[in-house]
Amino acid sequence: MREQRIAHYSLRLFVLGILVGGCALPHVPSRVVYEDPTNFVRLEADPQVRPEQPETRHSHPVAISAQVMDGILRGLSVQAHRAAIQKLFAGEAPSQPAFRDDEITILTPQLVEALARASPEERVTFYLSHPQTSIKREITSGGLYVREDRLHFILGNHQIVYSIPAYGMVYDRRYPTMPTAPKGFDLHFDPEEVVEEQEVSIWTWLLGREKDEIVINLEKLRIKAPLSTVRLDEVNRPADNGFPSRTVCYPPNKSAVSRLCTQSVSVA
Repeated sequence: MREQRIAHYSLRLFVLGILVGGCALPHVPSRVVYEDPTNFVRLEADPQVRPEQPETRHSHPVAISAQVMDGILRGLSVQAHRAAIQKLFAGEAPSQPAFRDDEITILTPQLVEALARASPEERVTFYLSHPQTSIKREITSGGLYVREDRLHFILGNHQIVYSIPAYGMVYDRRYPTMPTAPKGFDLHFDPEEVVEEQEVSIWTWLLGREKDEIVINLEKLRIKAPLSTVRLDEVNRPADNGFPSRTVCYPPNKSAVSRLCTQSVSVA
């Protein structure tokens, strides 16, 4: 089954190579939110957003509290992919958290800030690495964006050992949402009731992202959280673009996912 997944991945690369005509992948404009020698969080132009199609724009900027972001990151898990025949004989593979505690500590405040600064044409990307040797490092990377009260979370790579090329472009840092190796995992979220099914496009299939993107319905997440004794606060403050905005927050109520803030920007 591993050979089959490698064959599928090779086919995707072959088709992508034909589509780009043998040219190198283009540079993606980005803005740095956080960066240290081994990790970063950036805002980059989302190629799926088209100026002529307003419906493709994201609902940014958006404010999500650190408590909720922490809960989302801890709710994500990965599971080794097994085909139906494998599950029949060996059952489901064990799952593991998508992020380590120290990674959540790094990501939580930076992702919160990035979403609050993002424009409707941008998505947030992140990159975490742990050097193994002078030429190898373990990487976990991906991206996220919010559209119509739905958080799209992409995990492009999970604890993949990446060999740094002796020359040429280093793709893992430049394209954090793109897989650097054949996919061997599925991405899950708990509670699963707030996860929405999504249609698989040809581009999703070619990029190998059928199972590495989770769509979380934030409205359902609010309902799932215990809000019976919660007070609703509304705070007005200017957004990065200078226009007035309104931030609506659900204060914490013992649960990491019970405080959720959403920000809508008024455009003059």
